[in-house]
Amino acid sequence: MTSLLVRLFVKDHQNTKDPVVRQKYGVLGGSVGIVCNVLLCLAKLLAGTLTGSVSITADAFNNLSDAGSSAVTVLGFKLSGKKPDQRHPFGYGRAEYVAGLIISFLILLVGVELIKSSVDKIIHPEILTFSWISAGILALSILVKLWMALFNRRLGRTIQSKTVEAASMDSLSDVIATSAVLLSLILSPVLHLPLDGYMGIIVALFVLWAGISIARDTLSPLLGQAPDPELVQNIESMLVSYDMISGVHDLIVHNYGPGRIIASVHAEVPSDCNILTAHEVIDQAEREISAALNIVLVVHLDPIVTDDSRINHLKQHVLTAVQEVDERLSVHDFRVVDGENRVNLVFDVVVPFQFDQTDDQLLKQISEKISSLNPIYHVVIDFDRSYV
Repeated sequence: MTSLLVRLFVKDHQNTKDPVVRQKYGVLGGSVGIVCNVLLCLAKLLAGTLTGSVSITADAFNNLSDAGSSAVTVLGFKLSGKKPDQRHPFGYGRAEYVAGLIISFLILLVGVELIKSSVDKIIHPEILTFSWISAGILALSILVKLWMALFNRRLGRTIQSKTVEAASMDSLSDVIATSAVLLSLILSPVLHLPLDGYMGIIVALFVLWAGISIARDTLSPLLGQAPDPELVQNIESMLVSYDMISGVHDLIVHNYGPGRIIASVHAEVPSDCNILTAHEVIDQAEREISAALNIVLVVHLDPIVTDDSRINHLKQHVLTAVQEVDERLSVHDFRVVDGENRVNLVFDVVVPFQFDQTDDQLLKQISEKISSLNPIYHVVIDFDRSYV
């Protein structure tokens, strides 16, 4: 069924890197969600009326909120597909994350309302009236929601969308919640116990957990999460595979939404090379890596001295001293400036974000270690906090 829907409604469905194709996948997922959830809501309202069950009625409104969430998904994908303009030169890709965040708030609101109605049912209990029609509606709902979970999971993984995958998670929580409601409907008349309110609480807890999980997954990229380690590794390994590029540093990755990633990096090249040739290599690397990884890559040419034995010797001493302080530290942009009474060693040190020492503490430790090699050595350090 999923493959059939994709073939019918998503033209060129195999080209998932294309923003237009990706948008159609998202709209398809949202549209299917709207239709299914509205039908389930109407069916459960009928079942809730027949049985007098607050948990079934609550589950019906949960489906109604899911339909609203699907509508937000459609709107989010439509908006994220807008072309860049003067006000938003990097496009509207983050609208997809905003849509996911709105969905999470709607789900949390429904969860809170379910708890309130369930508590009232616990305080004022009633034995449910069993109905085969209601039981059949709930069983059918479980099957439909299970299919929707698999459907959205496949779509979400195909286009790597947290918003669509969140819809899959929400559907799975609905499967568990509706199963609890069905169990309540079957057991309450048999055991003569008012289980309805308690099952409503269980439903609400699953709904709240789904809302919190979706909020966490969509809020992180909006705040600016760390880039995918695989993407970082690919950029670095592909760059150093080009002639003349001996190393990279200061890699920064900006995410403006799925398929809208901009990265900048410094590439080290020999200082005595032909500048035009080096620039040609950098341009080629930018074009080829951008196309291969579906990003926009900007490379800054960073000349380094590679054929001076004295500088190379001092650099190795500095690197050893720095990594004796902590092996996670690294050095780049190393220069030697000879003064009248001292030798200035100028370089940058890359510090991991989770590092617990301040720049002043690091400066003192590194300075002492290098001064112990020779008192005339004086360090001038810029500390960079790693962005990857």
